[in-house]
Amino acid sequence: MRFDILTLFPHILDSYVNESILKRAQAKKLIIVKTHNIRDYATDKHHTTDDSPYGGGAGMVMKVEPIYRALHAIKALSHPTSPRLRGAGKSKANCRTILLAANGKFFTQRDVPRLGKYKRLVFICGRYEGVDERVKKFVDETISIGPYVLTGGELPAAVIIDAIARHIPGVLGNKESPKDESFANLKSYKLQATSSLEYPQYTRPAVFVAAGKRYAVPKVLLSGDHNKIKDWRAQQRKVTRH
Repeated sequence: MRFDILTLFPHILDSYVNESILKRAQAKKLIIVKTHNIRDYATDKHHTTDDSPYGGGAGMVMKVEPIYRALHAIKALSHPTSPRLRGAGKSKANCRTILLAANGKFFTQRDVPRLGKYKRLVFICGRYEGVDERVKKFVDETISIGPYVLTGGELPAAVIIDAIARHIPGVLGNKESPKDESFANLKSYKLQATSSLEYPQYTRPAVFVAAGKRYAVPKVLLSGDHNKIKDWRAQQRKVTRH
């Protein structure tokens, strides 16, 4: 099984994925873990991957274009004859693309066998105030590992890779080990959180065009009307997750 990690810090997980069980799994060619620097897919001379948020607010937001180019490039590299991305009828049988963000669905043990059926998982690791909301147009799902905020998506990627790798035949020394672990035989497990979550963030450009489709920033964020923007953000934060 192959895991691809799109990140601004491609060496941040080196020490973890290259030690212990994951190291042995790679040595036995049971799994492949590859990191990709999102900055490599920025086209300006400064390799810019973030910009200020539309509508104002603190921090910076990761831009959609470098992430889109990175997704396109790594899938073209590994699957040159396969359809690419959702808009082009991407094959879902072998690959699943996951955005790691605080406002995603909580990852639980039930997701391990579900995601473990794919031959390849691609993780997009957010940073700063998050990623441009339009990135979600090009992923299969958004996942969070819990009701708390982290600096970036790299640790969640490591958590998910570790959880899934343990259930790949041959990774653990004893094939019965995963069956006896916590949550292994859980029939009904519900993790629910109702809280004020992050509202969607957008940054430049105002209109992003990919595969002939236009993905525009909500007009309210371009209006300059701070009261309307505040109301819109408050409405977006009213989310219940299961």
